Amino acid sequence: MRLTRALGATGLLVALAVAPACSPSSSDEPKAGDPTAPPGSSEPPAPTVPSLDPAFAMDPPGPRVGPIEASDMIVIGKEAFSEEDLAAVTGIEGVRRVVQFSQAQVPIENRLMNIAAVDPATYRNFTEYGAAESQVTWDRVAAGEMAVVKTLQKRLPLDDHGFVKLGVKDDAPQIHVGAYAPQIPLVDAVVNEKWGAALEEQGMVLGNALLVSTLPTDPKTLRKAVQQALGSGASVQLTDVASRNGIDPAVKQTAVPVGTVSEVVGTFNYTVLGGGRIAPEASWVASHIDTQEVPILGTVTCNVHIFPQLRAALDEIVAQGLGNEIHPNEYAGCYYPRFIAGSTTLSNHSFGLALDLNVPGNLRGTVGEMDRQVVAIFKRWGFAWGGDWGYTDPMHFEMNRLVEPR
Repeated sequence: MRLTRALGATGLLVALAVAPACSPSSSDEPKAGDPTAPPGSSEPPAPTVPSLDPAFAMDPPGPRVGPIEASDMIVIGKEAFSEEDLAAVTGIEGVRRVVQFSQAQVPIENRLMNIAAVDPATYRNFTEYGAAESQVTWDRVAAGEMAVVKTLQKRLPLDDHGFVKLGVKDDAPQIHVGAYAPQIPLVDAVVNEKWGAALEEQGMVLGNALLVSTLPTDPKTLRKAVQQALGSGASVQLTDVASRNGIDPAVKQTAVPVGTVSEVVGTFNYTVLGGGRIAPEASWVASHIDTQEVPILGTVTCNVHIFPQLRAALDEIVAQGLGNEIHPNEYAGCYYPRFIAGSTTLSNHSFGLALDLNVPGNLRGTVGEMDRQVVAIFKRWGFAWGGDWGYTDPMHFEMNRLVEPR
């Protein structure tokens, strides 16, 4: 059963870039060394190439139908919105249309990408005109590929075949990027609902987001009514404000991380402060953030779940005679409740799951001076290293899996 429901307009013409089709999904002529090659071939087997998984394909949406809608409000909740919630918002005088979808944040290297799981046939009408009219974009999303905003085209760590990992774990699912297209505010990339069901296992909350169109009614006059209908736990954001800087600073935001991060972070609301800082709700900070003593570094403030394996990693570093390779006076912290500089994108520092070590000699974009034995120990204890990223960050270590010391 599809989560998306249309219940109830204008758009701007924009340039749309569509990624080339994925070569693994097409059938090539047999080559020497392939399983289908003639017997007696002396060529080595061809390397395994990732391909689209038909299990994630939906029926193509067909030609676009209905009017282009204005995404006047985006509502994100900690839990799925119910039939009663939808009916309550739809019944507000001035609300034109409501569409339900799923929204979460996926860790991609040092940042969290806002990803939406949608029904391409209905969600597309809320995007800008050029994107909504691009049939190939929504056919590819339906087929199991991902559509991404153009601004991330050079930032995504794609492999040679156009696939990207949705998360930082070694076994994180991989999806092919099929198109670059404008999306609604608060969404960097879209996948179809079958991908949403797969991401639910990693923490995505299905049906936790609503798109609300109010034209010709001014959405500012309806925000209070929508908030009352959904309760104080919902983040009701006006997109005419968000379009200028990515978020509406007048309302609290909701973080719904997926992957390993979701196991130790959960879902929480936060408010936006000045200078790029955020203030997570006090109950989340009380239950998830603590200050403790660890070897080498001394007193640090991190997510409570990171301490056992952080302490174990640092203990091993000391036992291996490598304690001098980490410089406590060059430690730049763990828990930073703020956005990545110059953006409205959260990093794992916002959750207290990342550390920056030996900063002066390990700046971004360099190979860094971090001792590789130290790196190997951190990796054994469940940390990913920023030096492995496409745009390196060798000072950065972040938890990518839970490891229970014994």
